[in-house]
Amino acid sequence: MAELRKTSWNETKSEKLSEVLSRKLIYGDRVMLAEVRLKKGSVVPEHHHENEQLTWIVKGELMFEIGGKKISVKEGEVLVIPSNTPHKATAVEDTIDMDVFSPIRQDWLTGQDQYLRGGNR
Repeated sequence: MAELRKTSWNETKSEKLSEVLSRKLIYGDRVMLAEVRLKKGSVVPEHHHENEQLTWIVKGELMFEIGGKKISVKEGEVLVIPSNTPHKATAVEDTIDMDVFSPIRQDWLTGQDQYLRGGNR
């Protein structure tokens, strides 16, 4: 059973993945919330994962490529990405997005997320 706890984004350490991408993570046993900051032009290469994903754009815009289609997701919009769906994202402008994953992204906790680290621009 997950422990009851309260935290704030201001108290959560930011992890710099590259010069254009950083994130903060808060998670329990079965769900993860991530604040992801992307600079304009940064690219999250195509990947897929077992985790269902909700992406809410707090500020900015991401252009997703999914199944041969381009989908623009702007401030205030939410994209639901089903489990095991290959997807890629490009920051159209400086962007802050909140990602929700279920189950939690173990690869993000163990550092086995090399597709996000380094020159992704």
